Amino acid sequence: MSATWRGVFPAATTQFHEDERIDLDATMRHIDVLVDSGIHGLVMLGTVGENGSLSGDEKLAVMRAAVARVGKRVPVLAGVAENTTAAACRFAREARSAGVDGLMVLPAMIYHADTRETIHHMRVICDAAELPVMVYNNPVSYGVDLKPADFESLARDPRIIAIKESSDDPRRIAELRRLYGDRFALFCGVDNLVLESFAVGATGWISGLVNAFPRENAALWRLLERGAFERARELYAWYLPLLRLDTLPKLVQYIKLAMQEVGLGRETCRAPRLRLDGTEREEVVGLIRAAIRTRPDLSAILR
Repeated sequence: MSATWRGVFPAATTQFHEDERIDLDATMRHIDVLVDSGIHGLVMLGTVGENGSLSGDEKLAVMRAAVARVGKRVPVLAGVAENTTAAACRFAREARSAGVDGLMVLPAMIYHADTRETIHHMRVICDAAELPVMVYNNPVSYGVDLKPADFESLARDPRIIAIKESSDDPRRIAELRRLYGDRFALFCGVDNLVLESFAVGATGWISGLVNAFPRENAALWRLLERGAFERARELYAWYLPLLRLDTLPKLVQYIKLAMQEVGLGRETCRAPRLRLDGTEREEVVGLIRAAIRTRPDLSAILR
């Protein structure tokens, strides 16, 4: 199955009104900002998109609106994070009917499947969707781990074209590249490991902080692809305190708060995620505002 996925793919947020109803207009306006900044694709309804907080009908409404808004400017992927394989297959078929370009498939939530069960889950979803698939491997958050050697059987399935590797270990990227060459597009899924992951073979980056700083994300990736590593390290050093927010349990709240601070969205999440308060809020707001004050001149860095 043919598709070319590489570069920066935001794990886009789903915007809400203050009463927690989905704000489709705000979500679509933000998509325009992301695409216009020079990103290369979009992942809707991932963790940052609060997949688990939306009903099935709401997920489809977001997907249909996103596909229509993007209009083939970049590929649009739908996150698949259902609790059972049957439910994941139903959603995958619905996402295909909504016009998405592919799927980012997570292990089934709640139950920690073993390797055989996880591979079966992925393959059955591929059968149902008939779309290109990115396998999302995140043992840190989801307790299910596909190690590099486990992808041998998945490499024989032409529908599985990419891997989002979020194990917190860039050596996994190197080993996947060693074992499978260019068989998979390899995406870094940990914001503060992107430079390291690129160095050992990543060809893409699924990012969270890009929602608040899309131009900086696109610029960093551009520098890496150019081989301008000194300038990339300079930009990365500024960005690292922010990128660390993507690795913490409250990443969704932190990313949305950063969006609000830069004027690109609203921090509202769906409960049980609540508005940050107290010392925690002060620390995160202080970090974000310090980054805004010291925001680098991208035109100078990129020239």
